[in-house]
Amino acid sequence: QDRLVESGGDSVQAGGSLKLSCVGSGYTFSSYCMAWFRQAPGKEREGVASIYHGGGVTKYADSVKGRFTISRDDTRNTLYLQMDKVQLEDTAMYYCAKDVCPTQTLWNWRSLRAREYNYWGQGTQVTVSS
Repeated sequence: QDRLVESGGDSVQAGGSLKLSCVGSGYTFSSYCMAWFRQAPGKEREGVASIYHGGGVTKYADSVKGRFTISRDDTRNTLYLQMDKVQLEDTAMYYCAKDVCPTQTLWNWRSLRAREYNYWGQGTQVTVSS
């Protein structure tokens, strides 16, 4: 059975750093495209960053470009999100998700759209304080 387990969420001060992890099991991790999403109370789930299989191609939401870095270690079946210079607005529950990789062109269009994903982890909470 496919499973995604996130960890690393914590309380952090604005301007600080945090690294999230997501371990996948029950499927061939390296073959899938992966992504991070987040959802704040009362808001829709939004795409944060995504990574194509192989790890060489990534995509970021404008709100996190230059601050967050997505990466993957296929030898450890693990997806990462390095969060630097965090802001109050980054407070949310963070989820990882997996998708069968389409062509790169289609992936570039849909990889940050939550409705394109069927498999999600349980989430890890990130709280940024001033």
